[in-house]
Order: sequence, then structure tokens, then C-alpha cells
Amino acid sequence: MLIRLISRKIKGLIETPNIYRDWCKFNIVGVLGVVLQLVLLKCLVALGIGYIVATAIAVEITIIHNFFWHEHWTWKYRIGKKDRYYRLLGFNSTNGLISLLGNMLFMKIFVGTFHLPIILANLIAIILCATFNFFVSNQLVFRKKSTMTVLLK
Repeated sequence: MLIRLISRKIKGLIETPNIYRDWCKFNIVGVLGVVLQLVLLKCLVALGIGYIVATAIAVEITIIHNFFWHEHWTWKYRIGKKDRYYRLLGFNSTNGLISLLGNMLFMKIFVGTFHLPIILANLIAIILCATFNFFVSNQLVFRKKSTMTVLLK
């Protein structure tokens, strides 16, 4: 009974276009991205790549991963396939820049200065960048008539 009620609530949330639903979907994609980023970071560091360079590589791969999930699921109802290249460029130059610079800066502070473990430091950096990324995506990149598409054309 409780599982059925929860299932109906989640289904209703996913099917109802609103900012709360988009926020939840954004965070589900974000959790997938966090797992991908942390696994990549751990593997790259284990291969002997420095943690700053490894962070940059892991973040960029995760940015592309998240873009495709957002385009095909989070904000699918808002967009068409026509301007995908411009949206990817806009997403990478906004969320990508926020994530890349934010993660590298926070990693330098948390690992380099405070000597936190790499994975914990990166998890904190991801959380600090996530909320700002949602609002940029929601307001600029994945609008029905994307502001980023208009600016980049």
C-alpha cells in the first residue's frame, strides 16, 4: 500500500511539468553524474594522473553525460532536436564552466590546503556547484526558446 502510494507520487511528479519536478529530475541525473565523476576520478588518480587534471577530465566527461540526460529526460518537454549543438555549447560554456572551475578551485582548497581525501573533497565540490547549475540550465540552456541558442547563433 505504502509502496503503491509512493510510486504514484513519483510518477505524478515526473509527469507534471513544473520547476519542482525539473529540480528532482535534475538531481537524479546529478546523482548519476556524481557516481560517474567519482569513479572516473578514482580511476584516473589510480593511473597516476594528478588530482587537478583528473578532476578536469572527470568533470568534462560528466558534463557531456549530464547534458544528454537533461536533453532526453529532464527538459525533454521544452526542446526540439533542431538546436542541439547550440544547447550543448551553451550547457558546456555555462554549467561546464561552473562545474569545471568550481571543482578545480574547491579541490585545490579542500585537498591542497585542508588535506581532505580526494573523493570526499570532490563530493563537496559537486554539491557546492549543483544548485547554481540547476538555475543556469533551467533559465538559460533548456528554455523553450533557449536564451543560449539565441546568444550563440
